[in-house]
Amino acid sequence: MTVLLSISIGMIAALMMSRLAKLVSLPAVTAYLIAGILVGPCCLGLLGIEGFGFTSFEAIDALSIISDCALGFIAFSIGNEFRLSQLKKTGKQATVIGIVQACVATLVVDIVLIAMHFIMPDKVSIPAAITLGAIASATAPAATLMVVRQYKAKGELTDLLLPIVALDDAVGLVLFAVSFGVARAIQSGAIDVISIVVNPLIEIVLSLVLGSLLGIALTWIERFFHSRSKRMSISIAFVFLAVALSMLEFEIGSVHIAFSSLLVCMMMGTIFCNICDFSEELMERVDGWTTPLFVAFFMLSGAELDLTVFKDLSIVLIGVLFLLARAVGKWGGAFVSAKWTHCSDNVCKYLGITLLPQAGVALGMSLQVAPLGADGVLIRNIVLFCVMILELVGPMLTKIALTKSGDIIPEGRTSARGVIPSQNRKDLPKQ
Repeated sequence: MTVLLSISIGMIAALMMSRLAKLVSLPAVTAYLIAGILVGPCCLGLLGIEGFGFTSFEAIDALSIISDCALGFIAFSIGNEFRLSQLKKTGKQATVIGIVQACVATLVVDIVLIAMHFIMPDKVSIPAAITLGAIASATAPAATLMVVRQYKAKGELTDLLLPIVALDDAVGLVLFAVSFGVARAIQSGAIDVISIVVNPLIEIVLSLVLGSLLGIALTWIERFFHSRSKRMSISIAFVFLAVALSMLEFEIGSVHIAFSSLLVCMMMGTIFCNICDFSEELMERVDGWTTPLFVAFFMLSGAELDLTVFKDLSIVLIGVLFLLARAVGKWGGAFVSAKWTHCSDNVCKYLGITLLPQAGVALGMSLQVAPLGADGVLIRNIVLFCVMILELVGPMLTKIALTKSGDIIPEGRTSARGVIPSQNRKDLPKQ
């Protein structure tokens, strides 16, 4: 009972907070995160009243299945952006920009933090600097997608943004695996080629294969049903199946076999939307069903942010340097590669800003660095600090960038004929 009570209070608080956020033109995602912080262990949870907020981070970790499923649906929806008709227009640009901006962000953060190591070697080590550089490549698809949906963003920047964010996860996984392998080699003095090269490649390839098979199976099974509600239910069941299968892990000799749920669900969505003739309508219905799930996901994401990381000034210092270096890398990499691929001026100027949000993927990477010992603890705390800042500020910056580029049209007064732009309000007859 207490778990359901905490979730319900958190979701109600998130939705009420979104009404306040609208008054100051903040995205709903930011409101959900703030509400999560308020009902989390660092605020209401301090009262120790079971059911009235989350009293411990362990209680939030126990609900990780909600976050796993939400990220699965987000990846499935992003897969819908990889329609061949769309990729013919933006595929080359999205691929080049997606790879370059992730690599440049990693490189810039590596340079800045390694330089800090030589200035203050007791604050950050070389292995920690290299690992943090790889984590910097990750962008949060969830926050970006929610902002695009909330404001119904459409245009050249949005068309490029979603496939870039999806590709970013694949690039980030490779960069992290290689960097983390190098960091462990520096600590131990032994280079492990399997963990640096083989394991990440196997994870990506197997995830794409599994996602493709599930996409084909989903399309085949959907044809046995004609009811919209049953087709939607089958789609939802397959996302759950994809998330579940992605949790499989096992060893074959010295090779570690694992899957990325984001890549599996994204590939399943990509195959499905390209070979199923009624996929577009079905995707819209699934998107409508998942809205409450996303509210719960972002509320829980806010609740798990640990405000105590602000107590350590060294964490704050390294975190600020990480944020600044990552912002420079993301924006600079996106700007240069967008220019190189002949994108419009609006895309060149604003694309990098939309790539700043960071959350689940980065946190997932930070959980895997425990073998680094004290460096692993440092990395985890810095990532928590940065995610807290970027999750609150990132969606707002994404909205501003999409508005400046013209992909989001400012809201006007609603009439029976739809939304009337604010510049035309003076032409309205008095009610």
